[in-house]
Amino acid sequence: MSKTYNLFISHSWSYPEAYDGLTKLLSDRPYFIYKDFSVPKDDPITSPLLYEAIKRQIAQCHVVLVMAGVYASYGEWIDKEIKIAKTEFSRPKPIIAVEPWGSERTSRVVKDSADKIVGWNTESIISAIRGLAP
Repeated sequence: MSKTYNLFISHSWSYPEAYDGLTKLLSDRPYFIYKDFSVPKDDPITSPLLYEAIKRQIAQCHVVLVMAGVYASYGEWIDKEIKIAKTEFSRPKPIIAVEPWGSERTSRVVKDSADKIVGWNTESIISAIRGLAP
């Protein structure tokens, strides 16, 4: 029986195509099962409660995936999600930086925080998840 990987996919709702593309890559891959613990766009959590809600979501995850597009450098919440993953648990959550397809510039903040940096390639992403998930 295949393991189900609990993932938190950090991203910017201003750039939904990156998130949508990544979840499609993962969903289309045979023999890879995951559950997405990201905060859904159609059911957003209000700002005063968002930090604790994200912390609860990340607590359930094996790995945090962060889109490393340059827009991530300007995302207040992406910084907080990285902080939560790295500092809020007795055992930090591994972070995988995913460089979007065709990106010429990527976020140094995300890449410096990552345990692994991968390109926009299904096998690379899944291999990193399997390698870092406890």
